Amino acid sequence: MRRAFRLARRVVAYEWGMWRSLTRWILRRPYPVAPGAETYAYVGGVQAILLAFIVLSTIEIPVLDVILRHTVDQPTVRHAAIGLGVWGVLWMVGLLASLRIHPHVVDDAGLRVRNGVSIDVTIPWTAVAEVSFRRRSLPSSRAVQYDADDPAVLNLGVGSQTAIDVVLREPLSVPLPKGPSAPVREIRLYADEPAALVERARRHLPATDHVTRRPTR
Repeated sequence: MRRAFRLARRVVAYEWGMWRSLTRWILRRPYPVAPGAETYAYVGGVQAILLAFIVLSTIEIPVLDVILRHTVDQPTVRHAAIGLGVWGVLWMVGLLASLRIHPHVVDDAGLRVRNGVSIDVTIPWTAVAEVSFRRRSLPSSRAVQYDADDPAVLNLGVGSQTAIDVVLREPLSVPLPKGPSAPVREIRLYADEPAALVERARRHLPATDHVTRRPTR
């Protein structure tokens, strides 16, 4: 029962956060960040796929209405189907909005890694040994996955890829949707402009803590 309650609470919180994101996106009211902070998008990894689903689902609504109008003599069924179709389109637009309205943030406090309303992890600079740029492919599209060869590496990917490696000074547990992670010594994430994020992040690290690397494409 407790497990079901936690799951229901997570679902409600996710839905509420997504609709709030959609509202703020439509009103062009991004969440404020600290003075001097820089934000970095990561939606590019999935934007094309989401837009394709949104367009196809939008086209599907009138097509389904025409089919039901000629096959089912039940206005209630037709109206319910249209309502579900509209809700589905708005849900996907809300998902896209949540990715846009919650960017990664680099400020004096640390690196804030996000994925819509589901992931919000702040890594303080005191915990970071090195930040580097390296593109990697992941075996699945899950936003959270531990590396198959090294469970001490946590991948917070987008579109089955990461582009930034954050090496930690010592193992660290971070908050995740299903609870705290296992202690990890490296966190990998994706950003649309990884080189810019890495360059900005390195300004917050002592010069002896990192070595400049040529980006791997």
